Formats: sequence, C-alpha cells, structure tokens
Amino acid sequence: MLITGKIGNMSNLLSTGLNMDEVILEWYEADKRILNKVSKSGRDISMKFLQGNPNLREGDILYRDNEQVIVVKMNPCSCIVISPDSILTASAVCYEVGNKHLPLFYEEGDLLVPYENPLYNLLQSSGYAVRIEERKLQHRIKTTVMPHIQLAAGELIFNKNKGLPS
Repeated sequence: MLITGKIGNMSNLLSTGLNMDEVILEWYEADKRILNKVSKSGRDISMKFLQGNPNLREGDILYRDNEQVIVVKMNPCSCIVISPDSILTASAVCYEVGNKHLPLFYEEGDLLVPYENPLYNLLQSSGYAVRIEERKLQHRIKTTVMPHIQLAAGELIFNKNKGLPS
C-alpha cells in the first residue's frame, strides 16, 4: 500500500469502531520522507512524502476507509532525561547536546536525548540531575542555526521558541 500523506490524528476523532492497524516507528524514522514498513497485521506499507518532512507523531492516520484505519505508533526507547530547574541549566544542557550534534526533544518540561553513554557520563559528571527512562521521542527541537533577527518591539527571535520557558 502506498501512502503519500497523513490524513489527520486519532486525537481529533471520536471513537470510530473501525479495525485499527498500527505501523510502529522508531524516533529516527518519524522525519523520513521515504520509508517501507510492515504493519502489525502484516500489511506492507510504503510511505513516500515527497512534498516535505512528514513529521509523523503518535496517532497520525495514514489510511482510512469504511472498515479500517492505519495509524502511527511510536516505539519507546532509552532516553537521557533532564528536568532543568532554570533557563540557565536548560541552555547549558542544550549547548552540550548540540556540541555533540545529537537530536534534542522537549516533552512536558523535560529535555530528552536518545541514550548515549558518553553524553550521559558527561552530563552526570558535570553535576546535572539526569536519569534514564523509556520514553517516546516525538517533539524534536529544531536546531537550525539562525541569526539574531530583530522582531517588533526589540524582541529577539529566540524568545519565540514554542513551548520553551523564556
């Protein structure tokens, strides 16, 4: 089955009574534009999102008809979890993670990084309160470097980060 776009998300639908099939994705597969997977029921699924980054999340609907719906399910993985107590701590941790060119995720006030032993040891030895948990990595922080762009009333673009404390 060829999928070229997502239809919506299960969180926006009422209970449907349709047969639900799931395509399980790892965190690093959520942004792939071309991906072949096998659903839980054994159906071959080819995803080709040629119009841009699919940014797939838990519950995204890939296919729906009168009898069934195929949705995305994210597989949890081992993560380094940091709960920063201040913007200074969050900035320092982001710097360390970015310096290693690793992906960084944000979820309910926590910074998450896929588990990597050298980074865990570095953060722990630097005095940060870190822990290892099984979590679903879904809300990746976009780390494209941008210049300091001046917005209205003297506000910098970095104050516009959605969901991050200011």
